Amino acid sequence: MSLRRLLLLSCLLGAIVQPAAAQEPPPPPPPTEPQGSLESRQIIAEGVTAGGIDLGGQNVEQAAQTLELALRPLIERPVVVKSGGREFALSKDDAGVRFNALRTAKRAYYAGRDKGPGTAVDLALRHDARKVGRFAESIDAEVARRPKDASVRITLTQVFLRKGKIGRTINEHELARAIDKVLADPAARRELRAKLNPDRPATTTKEVRRAYNTVLTVDRTGLKIRLFKRLRHARTYGIAIGAAGFDTPSGLFNIQTKQVNPPWHAPNRPWAGDYAGTTIPGGAPNNPLKARWMGVNGAVGIHGTAEEWSIGTRASHGCIRMRVAEVIALYRRVPIGTPVLIR
Repeated sequence: MSLRRLLLLSCLLGAIVQPAAAQEPPPPPPPTEPQGSLESRQIIAEGVTAGGIDLGGQNVEQAAQTLELALRPLIERPVVVKSGGREFALSKDDAGVRFNALRTAKRAYYAGRDKGPGTAVDLALRHDARKVGRFAESIDAEVARRPKDASVRITLTQVFLRKGKIGRTINEHELARAIDKVLADPAARRELRAKLNPDRPATTTKEVRRAYNTVLTVDRTGLKIRLFKRLRHARTYGIAIGAAGFDTPSGLFNIQTKQVNPPWHAPNRPWAGDYAGTTIPGGAPNNPLKARWMGVNGAVGIHGTAEEWSIGTRASHGCIRMRVAEVIALYRRVPIGTPVLIR
């Protein structure tokens, strides 16, 4: 190839490549100003408060720091309860206390934005009410004294009174509510006093004295009936009780019925003889139930007898026989419901 043609070809190639080499690079993007966090750009309206702390004019981050510094030491104080001469402390951890200062600051920002200046917002502060309830119950278990019911112990010859005792207790539900209120307010005083209230027995001494104002005891071995008034022995009478095979029942009973000159409904038993299944009017000469009747247990009762020679023996068909004059005297002093111990 001639030199001239080589020069021409070189010029053509240069013309093709030259436009690409001559292109300018694209301009760089315009610089951007640095952007802070969202919380740093959220300015709380003037006069907005949380927990009594003025957060107005601060951004959310600053407000959260303000709340932490002002309230955290108060929130972390234990609650002290005094009762019965003792002290009980509930720590923040035991109460499950949680405080979120940042959430509180955001509430302040949105409240100021939506409701305007001067708004007070609630703290993002919570605790576990169940733990508080258990704490209050544990205090009651420690300081409470259970009441003691009054009662009696009856023997054949004495009636012993066990006096009732008043206990004491706190109102654990009321205490738990008071602790809840304190934990919700960081500024509140953290010392409480749980009042001890009297816990009265279900059965008082007065009620037992009234119920056992009159007591009868039947001594089947000594063949005696004893009357107790106001828990003290008043009189002793001789009696007859059931013969062999017709034993007077033992146990604690009470006077169920009372009658003057009672009719006798003769049982349909062989021992009743010609009277079996019949009724003998009260006061009739052939009526074995003389003068008075005090029913104790079904067909068994205390009554007078014409066979006063049988007193001090086992002679009846299960009833408790007394002399006529003595059963009349006893009848007047024994109301329905009187406890009767037969042993």
